[in-house]
Amino acid sequence: MSEHIVPIRIYLIVFAALMGLTAVTIFISYHDLGPLNNVVALTIAVTKATLVILYFMHVRYSPSLTKLVAAGSFLWLVILLSLTMADYISRGWLSVVVK
Repeated sequence: MSEHIVPIRIYLIVFAALMGLTAVTIFISYHDLGPLNNVVALTIAVTKATLVILYFMHVRYSPSLTKLVAAGSFLWLVILLSLTMADYISRGWLSVVVK
């Protein structure tokens, strides 16, 4: 267990950043960015998730093994999303071949 004490000021800064990113998410949701909608939304979501993991889950001040597990989790998420997107993108290919 990490014995590091985080000042309340850091928590308030992270909270303000999360609220700011939430406001940006709401603002962006009302504008059509074309094909960049998903990219911007995922970028904001990953940034918010990273802040939560680093500060509220105390990974930033944890031992290296905890950081390795967190990084491995992100890698696993990327693998799963890549496989899902590969399946989603290739669904139309079979109907073209069958016709």
